[in-house]
Amino acid sequence: MSNVITAFLGITGRGGSPRRGRKAASASLVGGISESPWQQARRRYFAGRMGPWGLYILIGIFVFVVIGSALLPFDFYTVPQPDEINFIGRGPAWGRPFGETGLLQLDVLTLVVNGGKTSLAIGFLSALGGISIGTFIGVISGFFGGRVDSFLMRLTDIFLMIPSLFVILFLSAVFQGKGGGGMWTLIFVFIAFGWMGIARLVRGQVLALRETEFVEAARALGVRPVRIALRHILPNAIGPVVVSAPFAVGGAIIGEAFISYLGFGVSADTPTWGNILSEATKFLQQGNWWWIGFPGLFIVLTSLSVNMIGDALRAALDPRGVK
Repeated sequence: MSNVITAFLGITGRGGSPRRGRKAASASLVGGISESPWQQARRRYFAGRMGPWGLYILIGIFVFVVIGSALLPFDFYTVPQPDEINFIGRGPAWGRPFGETGLLQLDVLTLVVNGGKTSLAIGFLSALGGISIGTFIGVISGFFGGRVDSFLMRLTDIFLMIPSLFVILFLSAVFQGKGGGGMWTLIFVFIAFGWMGIARLVRGQVLALRETEFVEAARALGVRPVRIALRHILPNAIGPVVVSAPFAVGGAIIGEAFISYLGFGVSADTPTWGNILSEATKFLQQGNWWWIGFPGLFIVLTSLSVNMIGDALRAALDPRGVK
């Protein structure tokens, strides 16, 4: 009888209700099959509304940009005849749903889809590079400690003190004679100054994990340090990195838009959402809201979707967030 009572208290929790106990028991069991932590996180992610909707919006933008840029290739060097030029452009209408720009009469829809391809490439490649470097440095620093840790953290502090905006402006000015800073210049700078936060975050996780029992057991069994770091510590420290990735993508996209808005980003012959906004502001007083409205809308939707994904991942990977 005591065993039955003990089992019941273990399920419901002392003073808890049976319904709450069944929820806690089913948190790691689905259909009687034990779930791994990543399976539990995936289930919690899709159980909410914010994460799936953010993912659907981002996928929709990707599909729109990829298909649109294939169907509507951008040609910067096609110039209209003098009698066809309209200074302020033409608004949305049948056959041009996003309207046309002023002067060169460029289709805004064509600009948006081709600019989205460049802006998304900058965002995702910058985030991937920064996260990869930051994770590598964080694991090495936290696992080996000592002088290695001190050197890498002082290097991180040095990079944190360098104002990345001035570096971007300087490199853009250096490469201005070659047609502007270019996409790869921005990606390089975003990667070079985007890994420090990830490195500190991963280092903290590794410092907490390297003294745990399963790591000590692996050391006692003679497992090599590199294998311990890669097979035992890194998979358990990757959760915060996964959460940070969407925010890094959104930050790089907004950063590109800001730099291009200042006129130091990607050259005009390669459209991005940022340099489209930069050109559109010159004609905003003429009333052509469509030129600045549609690329601005896609920047907002992309940033909103990646932030929704990041918030949902944070809740899904935190077991204390399960209610």
